[in-house]
Order: sequence, then C-alpha cells, then structure tokens
Amino acid sequence: MFSADTTILIVDDMMVMRKLVKQNLINLGLSKFDEASDGQKAWDKLNTQPGIGLVISDWNMPNCTGIELLKRIRSDARFKNLPFILLTAEGEMLQITEAVAAGVDNYIIKPFTLESLKDKLEQVHKKCSAA
Repeated sequence: MFSADTTILIVDDMMVMRKLVKQNLINLGLSKFDEASDGQKAWDKLNTQPGIGLVISDWNMPNCTGIELLKRIRSDARFKNLPFILLTAEGEMLQITEAVAAGVDNYIIKPFTLESLKDKLEQVHKKCSAA
C-alpha cells in the first residue's frame, strides 16, 4: 500500500466525487491530497507542485479528459512512471483497452467500494514498486 505521506492528486469535475474518493483514501490511512477539477488543472499542478506520488482521475471531464491527461503524463519523461488510476462509469472493453494502451496502471469502475479501491491501490503499488 502507498505510504501515508504519499501525495495523491484526485482529479474529477464533480466535487462530490473528489470528496468521496478522498474520504475513502482517508479511511485507508492516507492523508496527503491535492485536487483538480479537470485534466488541464491537474497537469498544471503536476508542473508546479513537485512530490505528487499518485494520480486518481475521472475519465470524462471538460477541458482535458482523464485519458488525455494520462497520455500527457506518459509522454513526459518527468512523469512517465507516475502511478495513475482511472475512474470511469464506463466498463466497456474498448475504453479499458484504450486506457491500458495509454499506460494506465489500473482502473476503477464507478460506483466503487472501499474494498475495491484498496485492492486497486495495492495492485498499483505492487506493480510500481516492482518496476
């Protein structure tokens, strides 16, 4: 599992969803967060606030979608290994395939449970620790 001092960037255009994700992460013992309401704002934060250790992003957002943010991150040498989890209401294989091709570390289909979030975080941490 990620350590409590890992800064997690939560990206979603819906404030209620950001709060839900944050509360679930707090319940898992994590305590450092930043938030952005779209992919462009998240990208700006990544470029101005060092130390972000994980991105959890919604897929569908205005200005810059989660998949667009993921592609930007993976194409930039500074961030290419940054752990990234996509949240989506869509469980369609085409989207999942696109996300995997773009380099997503894992994805969570909404609505999600605390246990499923914990499982995905553990999988991503294990994958990124082994890399």
